[in-house]
Amino acid sequence: MEPLTAPTSLANRWAEFKLAHPKSRIRDAAQALRVGEAALLATGCTGQPEAPAVALAADFQEILLAVPALGHVMALTRNDSVVHERQGTYRDVSFQGPMGLVLGEDIDLRLFMMHWKHAFAVSENGRCSLQFFGVDGEALHKICLTEASDYAAYDALVTRFRAETQGPALVLQPAPAETPEAPDDTIDVASFRAAWRGMQDTHAFFGLLRQFGVSRTQALRLGPPELLRRVPAAAIDGALRAAAAQGLGIMLFVASRGCIQIHTGLVHKIVPMGPWLNVLDPKFNLHLKLEDVAESWVVQKPTADGVVTSLELFDAHGRNLLLMFGQRKPGVPELAAWRALVAAL
Repeated sequence: MEPLTAPTSLANRWAEFKLAHPKSRIRDAAQALRVGEAALLATGCTGQPEAPAVALAADFQEILLAVPALGHVMALTRNDSVVHERQGTYRDVSFQGPMGLVLGEDIDLRLFMMHWKHAFAVSENGRCSLQFFGVDGEALHKICLTEASDYAAYDALVTRFRAETQGPALVLQPAPAETPEAPDDTIDVASFRAAWRGMQDTHAFFGLLRQFGVSRTQALRLGPPELLRRVPAAAIDGALRAAAAQGLGIMLFVASRGCIQIHTGLVHKIVPMGPWLNVLDPKFNLHLKLEDVAESWVVQKPTADGVVTSLELFDAHGRNLLLMFGQRKPGVPELAAWRALVAAL
């Protein structure tokens, strides 16, 4: 990662890259050029009326509170291996300190604002979007306008939050380092398993990880064996196809460093395409690079409503790629059909 990009040379390098790779996406270009994606967008912040990118002030919470006025949009959250795209309207946007929620019927997000650093309004090939990035320039969340969006409201939002300084230089910093995993023999496994078995809420799981100092994949290795089962990487393909065939509602969670995006409902069209497994439905698209799935687990967590079962995917670095649950609401037991589906994987 370059701590300070040289704007003119970077703009030229990106232009040359696009000529050589016309179908490449900006994330791929950023990785190839060894810069953050936000640095490439910043090269378009000329300050001119037709500039392809406009830097926005770092009023991220206020920007998101204004997004419902845009109407029907597409929300996009991704990591290196999974892209989650959901159409709908941002509703019930709220914040408590650095934590945020969007609780619309279609757009369902958990926001971690401490990781948000840069924002841009982007106009590219006739498409408009709001894009948000971390300190290293990696994309955290994007909001893309659709044909049904309110473009006048978008223009007003961009005018309201336009940063005073527009320019191609952008200072980036390394992302916070991940905590190294503790050796297995330093973990109080018996107490960890007992605490897991005694959970009353799935959200308590993250507290257990902190309490016992274990990573996500380490927890799966050391957790209660009767509540854990490793399955093949391709299990997600079978799970999605079975849910589609049975008309069974599911929940799909995909996270960046600053946002968790959730799809709740049915899936219909499951399409493999090269290395990607895709859900291609009118309001929901998912793109999963199957070759990046290093570990896949069926995980059970006790709650006050009974056991909740998930299918959890991780890459070779132990990073979570995707979580899949059966559709349910708090206070309602898990569907037997979902448990049967997972048991058959």
